[in-house]
Amino acid sequence: MSLLFKTNIGRLRLIAWLEGVSLLVLVFVAVPLKYLMDEPWLAKMLGPIHGALFLLFVLNTLSVAIEQQWRFRETTWKVLVACLIPFGTFYIDKKILSRL
Repeated sequence: MSLLFKTNIGRLRLIAWLEGVSLLVLVFVAVPLKYLMDEPWLAKMLGPIHGALFLLFVLNTLSVAIEQQWRFRETTWKVLVACLIPFGTFYIDKKILSRL
């Protein structure tokens, strides 16, 4: 696990995982709690955390893209779009990031 934090790609993979998990919890737990059971506390708590992880993912993706000299049309856009789709960051980690 310590190797994960030593490289920019390792940090990006960790942030991708955290961002993906936070999106899933937000969409499938916090939002239904808010609208079906009138319990907004989890969405209020998790929303800003997910937002921060989203921004960290985007910034780290751009940093790794520059460092690794990714071509935008081949790799960078795929990684950036992944954070908009549930399970996308997990897919992109397996297909692209884990191979770097």
